[in-house]
Amino acid sequence: MIRLLLADDQALVRGALAALLDLEADLEVVAQVGRGDEVLAAAREARADVALLDVEMPGLDGIAVAAELAAELPGCRSLIVTTFGRPGYLRRALDAGANGFVVKDTPASQLADAVRRVHSGLRVVDPDLAVASLTVGSSPLTEQETRVLALAADGGTAAQVAREASLSEGTVRNYLSSAMGKTSARTRAEAVRIARENGWL
Repeated sequence: MIRLLLADDQALVRGALAALLDLEADLEVVAQVGRGDEVLAAAREARADVALLDVEMPGLDGIAVAAELAAELPGCRSLIVTTFGRPGYLRRALDAGANGFVVKDTPASQLADAVRRVHSGLRVVDPDLAVASLTVGSSPLTEQETRVLALAADGGTAAQVAREASLSEGTVRNYLSSAMGKTSARTRAEAVRIARENGWL
């Protein structure tokens, strides 16, 4: 029996996934959580074999949770199951230690098969997303450009971002300008949108 943990901030989605996966004779949902920062403790307590993680959750996002599981609880493998099939998310998730990445509209039988394959030590990736990821490539943004763009995403001024990032205002402007150039954006807001659509933020 493969013991599963479901982590998704939408209770309805968690319930639907649990109902579908519990129909499989060799799968058992042993824990469900609605926040990313609850996954590690729940996985330990329930002795989960595979954690199915949404990307966007409160507390910690699914990519950060995959990294946490890989470091702290390597016996629990992670499978990202998300609505957000963005190429950058796929690359970041695999780099973080996720063992698989599929989208939520995957048929139930294929999802169950993905769980089994991840549990057996294989890596499972949605084929369309894999192709898109190769086409888009990795993020052109540096770590600092990504950080500054993420801080600017909420509409803060360069001065506010500078304070939050402990950088000078001029440095923040340079990072934002560079991020706009690398994303071929005309404005900071457009650079944020492009980076989000590609899963770089």
